[in-house]
Amino acid sequence: MLIHPWDAPRDDEEWQRWLAAHDFGQLAVNGPAGAPPFVQPLHFAYDPLRGEAVTHLARPNPLWPALEANPTVLLSVVDDYVYVPGPWQAAPDSPPEHGVPTSLYAAVQLTCTARVVDDPREKAELLNRQTGHFQPEGGSARAAAGEEPYGRLLSGIRGLRLAVTGVRAKFKYAGKRSEQVRDRIAVGLGERGGPRDAAAREHLLRRGGA
Repeated sequence: MLIHPWDAPRDDEEWQRWLAAHDFGQLAVNGPAGAPPFVQPLHFAYDPLRGEAVTHLARPNPLWPALEANPTVLLSVVDDYVYVPGPWQAAPDSPPEHGVPTSLYAAVQLTCTARVVDDPREKAELLNRQTGHFQPEGGSARAAAGEEPYGRLLSGIRGLRLAVTGVRAKFKYAGKRSEQVRDRIAVGLGERGGPRDAAAREHLLRRGGA
């Protein structure tokens, strides 16, 4: 992922705050020699204090042998993305039709060392951490090895602890454009009102210029 200086996070707090509100991504695992990587969409719970993300997958998932052969993985999260039409990006002294269209987006990539968890008690603990993240209000029984209602289901999954060893983050929101162009994009996003336009507009206004 190319990260220009004007797209880099201002500090660690910026990407950590964004990631705290985004808990669905894609886990990329190196495939066998000559084969493409495995890419698995999944929910996860990230804990910045422990420096790890936890998740689980079904035991029949085909990525397990590749992951055990090479535990270095990449957890990628992308959101708040929008398409920006060319005229919105045109320089103030250029015709609108000369503007270059682009994409705006936020992305965080966590390089991790994966550890597979098969111990029933540790799997239950990971599941409870995930449930506590996604359902802080409760409403579900806690998982416990050998106990109902989930104990008998633990054998059908494998847990994953992803120890974070590196972070790359990007907030591509017209940081190198002039104030006039950024204002035009912000107006366009506000008027269009697409599914992610409000979030992208907030990033653009918050970050300002390079």
